Amino acid sequence: MDGSVRLDEVVMRFGDFTAIDKTTLEIGSGEFFSFLGPSGCGKTTLLNIISGFLVPSEGQVFIGGEPVAGVPVNRRPTAMIFQNLALFPLMTVFENIEFGLEVRGVDKRKRREVSERLLSLVALEGSGSKKVTELSGGQKQRIAIARALAVEPRVLLLDEPLSALDLKLRQHMRAELKAIQRKTGITFIYITHDQGEALTMSDRVAVMSAGRIQQVAEPRTLYRSPKTGFVAAFVGENNRIETRVIDRDGACVRLDGGALGQLAGRAGEGSTLANGEATALFVRPEYLRPVSEADACPKFAVTIEAVHFEGAWVMLETRLDASGELLRVQLGTELSRRHVEELVPGKSVWFGYDPEDAVVLPDDGGPVVDEATGEVVEASRSGAAHV
Repeated sequence: MDGSVRLDEVVMRFGDFTAIDKTTLEIGSGEFFSFLGPSGCGKTTLLNIISGFLVPSEGQVFIGGEPVAGVPVNRRPTAMIFQNLALFPLMTVFENIEFGLEVRGVDKRKRREVSERLLSLVALEGSGSKKVTELSGGQKQRIAIARALAVEPRVLLLDEPLSALDLKLRQHMRAELKAIQRKTGITFIYITHDQGEALTMSDRVAVMSAGRIQQVAEPRTLYRSPKTGFVAAFVGENNRIETRVIDRDGACVRLDGGALGQLAGRAGEGSTLANGEATALFVRPEYLRPVSEADACPKFAVTIEAVHFEGAWVMLETRLDASGELLRVQLGTELSRRHVEELVPGKSVWFGYDPEDAVVLPDDGGPVVDEATGEVVEASRSGAAHV
């Protein structure tokens, strides 16, 4: 069955507010596709448009190559798992899984066959007679998945279904969801603001901000080759340094870092960077390493302010001596052990990087950051990437 989904110039307005700007996107049949972005960016609105809960102001949605305009929710080849799961607490597990089939008039014997098969799929054999209230959080997640799969959707829509779980269970359920998707071959469209979820499970990810898709790519590409400053700042952690282009040789860009001296990096994919253009250099904390002042690589003189031991790595909060800006550095525990005497608060040290590991993008003014949490919440002036 064709579970492909296509959005053709879809726009969603609520009065004068544009929740979704003109969006065109194709999701392949059998793909695990995620929408990633901060709260309010429009990702759940897109999910509701695909499911039929919302009718777009402009544009069309196609599922399996067929337009679904005018097709009600209960007749679309989709099923949805909500954040609160929406299980029926007074029903048994069997009754929850079989509910959609019963509504469709499927006979009792066939319903039971389906529910037992799905309980086996989600590794909960023998739990059919239990009440939902007897289940753990992770078991409830699996029952919600089984209930959605019972109606044999071509597309399964998941709206942040793991957000209420604790970290360990969330990590376990990521693997479970991915395994179930691979076994069934159904198209999964997943909504999340959690980068770890999106990068771990997805075949491709669309990063959204302010109702626009900033970039669509495989997880590794998003992480290594962001196309906009918002994507660079939102996906993973990054140090952003304002620079200006001196010259460019292919992908390698030589930069004027002002008081920081001459720096270098790799031009972002599709970036047309002219000499003298204002740019932003993005260097991830894990790509920085201790170096000497005489080292020929691009480097920063910093003073260490705080050292945070986080098990497999050590996170350093430092200040650039030349500008006073924050620079975060992540070192593996083995590397930090070799430099243990240098990596203490108050020490002045040098950190360098390989230009291939740093991305240069046009200066878009920087993302909007929540001052209380330090989290990236929106783009500033960056536009949408072509999808």
